[in-house]
Amino acid sequence: MAIISKIRDKSWLIVGFVGVAMLAFILGDYNRMFGAGEGKYGIGLIDGEKVDINDYNALTERVQNQDRSQKQQENKPFTDEDIEAANDKAFNFIVDSTLLQKEYASLSIDVSDREFNAYLMATDGFNVLQDLNQFFVDKSTGVISEQSMKSGRVELQKTLIKLKTAKKAEEKAQWEGTKKYFTDRRKNEKYFSLVAQGIYVTKVEAREEYLAKKEAKTIRFVSRRYAEINDAEIKISEEELQAFYDEHKSEKKYWNRTNNREVRMFDVAIKPSKNDTLAFDKTIAKLRQDFMASTNDSALVMNESEMRNYLPGARGIAVPVGHPKSNQYMSYPMDYDTIFKRTPIGQLVGPYRVGEAFYLSKLVGFSPAKIKARHLLIATNNSTDAKVLAAKKKTADSLLAAINKTNFGELVQKYSDDPGSKDKGGEYADFLEGDMVKEFGGYCANAPIGKIGMVKTDFGYHIIEVLERDANRFPILVSVVKSFKPSEETIANSEAEANTLLGKIDQKISNMNEVAQKIAAFDTLANKKAFFVRPITLEDNNPMIYGLTTKIAQDRILELAFNEDAEAGDLIQAPIRDKDKYVIALLSAVKEKGEPQYHEVKERMKKELLEEKKAKRLMNEMAKIKGLDALARKYNTTVDTAQITFANPSIGNSGYEPEIVGALFSGFVKDGQTTLPLKGKTGVYLIQVISTQKAPSTAVYKEEKDQLTSTMKGNVQGLLMGALRKSAEVVDNRKLFPRIRS
Repeated sequence: MAIISKIRDKSWLIVGFVGVAMLAFILGDYNRMFGAGEGKYGIGLIDGEKVDINDYNALTERVQNQDRSQKQQENKPFTDEDIEAANDKAFNFIVDSTLLQKEYASLSIDVSDREFNAYLMATDGFNVLQDLNQFFVDKSTGVISEQSMKSGRVELQKTLIKLKTAKKAEEKAQWEGTKKYFTDRRKNEKYFSLVAQGIYVTKVEAREEYLAKKEAKTIRFVSRRYAEINDAEIKISEEELQAFYDEHKSEKKYWNRTNNREVRMFDVAIKPSKNDTLAFDKTIAKLRQDFMASTNDSALVMNESEMRNYLPGARGIAVPVGHPKSNQYMSYPMDYDTIFKRTPIGQLVGPYRVGEAFYLSKLVGFSPAKIKARHLLIATNNSTDAKVLAAKKKTADSLLAAINKTNFGELVQKYSDDPGSKDKGGEYADFLEGDMVKEFGGYCANAPIGKIGMVKTDFGYHIIEVLERDANRFPILVSVVKSFKPSEETIANSEAEANTLLGKIDQKISNMNEVAQKIAAFDTLANKKAFFVRPITLEDNNPMIYGLTTKIAQDRILELAFNEDAEAGDLIQAPIRDKDKYVIALLSAVKEKGEPQYHEVKERMKKELLEEKKAKRLMNEMAKIKGLDALARKYNTTVDTAQITFANPSIGNSGYEPEIVGALFSGFVKDGQTTLPLKGKTGVYLIQVISTQKAPSTAVYKEEKDQLTSTMKGNVQGLLMGALRKSAEVVDNRKLFPRIRS
């Protein structure tokens, strides 16, 4: 949007008071989020209490509206993914707020009327709240002064009284919501401040951190990677794998942390066929003829383009993909930059692809890629009074006659009505012509550098000097947007392919009893057709689905995983349509919290047993050879050198090896000694410790203590909220709600 067009009359009292960011919570019944009222259906549990669906729906609507408005300002679509993100934001707000309310009550954290008033008024040691900053900023200088603080408190007090004494029920609710928001915000600050005061780093911890960073060892080593041995060379029998499972299944790293379901799925893509390509090329050829012959580009765009957005003049500027302003303007691939520069005005470029759409663009002009200018505004405030306009014009004319390069900034400070640039001498930098209102942008794009002139806009009279203008130019385009989509025939063929494959899988696994056999058959048939099988885990308490676009497809997967009769090995009954693909899925596991069943961890354990066997072979081979140099010659590799610290447990470029580095610092390996072959994460190492550089002696570890304390305090809010959620056993049933409700 134009920078100039952001100069607004701040007359909406409530928005100005609470800040736009809080609008979703203030204009609604914020207080109701924490009041009584149990909906008929619960969509989740917080510490055993149901989340009221009415509260949740009310809040999601407000958050969606807020996020949708933000997307519109950024000229972006509000997608299904954005809706889901807004819903998650609302649910998390309810969860966190509910948990914190209980914490406030248990610790007797409250806010008195006096504290609340001081908090808003920035007295008794409180700083000005960002939400209320506009009350305390000097309107002429844009900064907070002693005088502006005094006048701001008076203005804010009047606003509070007006809200408190409102008679209408809606206005009363607004005040209650506002008061609730700022009260809880202050409680939140007090709560986390109280917790942070309990954080303490001991001298021992600081000393260990100091030594971990400062003490270093220089080593020589030879490594051999597990990848040197082909997987097919290692034979693992079913009996060996079962024995490995029996030995290791009780290890916590294999345990299921939650009750969950695993679904394996693959996609049959719906891709345009050769006939679709020929039809699309024919459409583009006809469009090209019509576009070149067109004398009314606006009508053509509205009739032919899938994105009916005709942007005349500088609003039609296009920028390369990735440009900081690509969210405000149409964009084009970076490699088309030179093509546009060499194209004559009036000619067509494309079709070229941006995202999922194809653009055919007519070049209608160019505009500077970057402009810097300064201006002095004599605002007319939308007046239509001829006398007022004449007086403003007279003032502007007199200033234009008096202004020059030397006194420009001084006169801006004294006379300009644009608060956005006044404290910068009237300057706006790095803007495009289309950022500004038409007359302002046009002058800046075309007037000679250094010339001082005047233009009239809806805002008033602008005295402008163009300071800089980039020689590089962006194209101004009129674009017709088309999607290259598969035909109905192609979609039907893809569906038939998916149904045929699903039928083969169903026939193959229908007589199998073991879940592991069904999974193996599912994967094998998919892999034969070059489809990639991916597993997803759905927690019973929070079944989040990734990799699917539509809600219908997500619901079908949830139905497969969570219907009353669901069992591991169940196959989807029909391919699931998910926009540009059909999905075939198998419920591969129903896992209970705790020790896993054999088929649940079979593949993972098989990989680890494979690595263990490779490590044993490499260690045996390496142990037979004396010395690093001889080992390097034997296996045609190098002896590498590295310096390691306990704080950064990596061995040169070989990777992250905390167990090996920990062993080297344990004290069992002396300088000059060589280890036995050591099993690492990516391979086996033979290491010689050359020397140890002791940390400089000190009794003060202030830097480490301060850094650890700062890190811990910085993480306290996230860690504490995670702990509260975990202890409360939050259950998110939103994905299952349609089935729960029915």
